[in-house]
Amino acid sequence: MLFLVAITLHLLSAVIWVGGMFFAYVVLRPSAGSLLEGPDRLTLWSGVFQRFFPWVWAAIVILLSTGNVMIFGVLGGMQQVGLHVHVMNGIGWIMFLLFLYLNTVPFRGLRTAVLNSDWAAGANHLATIRHIVAINLSLGLIVIVVASAGRHLL
Repeated sequence: MLFLVAITLHLLSAVIWVGGMFFAYVVLRPSAGSLLEGPDRLTLWSGVFQRFFPWVWAAIVILLSTGNVMIFGVLGGMQQVGLHVHVMNGIGWIMFLLFLYLNTVPFRGLRTAVLNSDWAAGANHLATIRHIVAINLSLGLIVIVVASAGRHLL
């Protein structure tokens, strides 16, 4: 039962984080870019991130917690799990560190720039966020493949 609860929460958290990045990067970004001018686009993104990032933080806490519950509480520890679990774990930590940086530097800079109507600085911060999201989205999609087929691939 513990594994069932842990894997369910783990998967839902991954869907929220990676799915949110996919929507933002592939759907919202091109739409906002073609429909909104700079100040409105930057204000939109500041609001979107302000609402999405608490969900990402919750997802990260749940992913780390449930991952450890599964590895150490159910599967017997890191020595007992397959290479695919080590790969998922490593990529997950990279994703977390990238998000931590994104949330503490460029996102705060974007929010400050929007509040001060400093649109040039805001555009620079948004460009940095876009690059980090692209990397994290790519890593997240890799993790999904490794999670679903990793034991057969690695």
